[in-house]
Amino acid sequence: MEALQDLYILEDMAAWNPNIRSKTTIRSTPTRHFVDTSIACRALGVMPDDLLRDLESFGLFFEDMAVRDLRIYAETLKGEVRHYRDNTGLECDAVIHLEDGRWGAIEIKLGGDDLIEAGATSLKNLKSKIEKKSDEQSPSFLLVLTAVGGSYQREDGVYVAPINMLKP
Repeated sequence: MEALQDLYILEDMAAWNPNIRSKTTIRSTPTRHFVDTSIACRALGVMPDDLLRDLESFGLFFEDMAVRDLRIYAETLKGEVRHYRDNTGLECDAVIHLEDGRWGAIEIKLGGDDLIEAGATSLKNLKSKIEKKSDEQSPSFLLVLTAVGGSYQREDGVYVAPINMLKP
């Protein structure tokens, strides 16, 4: 693992730890992401058709690619990207946190109505938990980042956008 990190193939993403006043334990273990998913695909001999036949694996590779892009864009704003996970099973793929305290939560999904709905539900649960039990300010945005589709804001305020809409 250390060699892969030294070669900039893997990168750890630290946990976001809001100050929650409850007995909820925030998991602080970092998650690991490929810096460039094409290296992993090549090393494993995975081709595009293979990913289309295995959407679960495709989703994992897509998440790594999305995290890489989010990190690049967050750095231009002097922000950082972290993940959230607690002992109740609540997770968030990416939390962008800026120096001035603003933050936004992002769930990364390939797309499709069911996955978008699951991502939005998770984001709303995180927002609710933070607003009830934390000194953190409310999130500036909640976003389900997808691989395809259009961009729009749902009636519940959650944004949905494809990765190709990201810009610094």
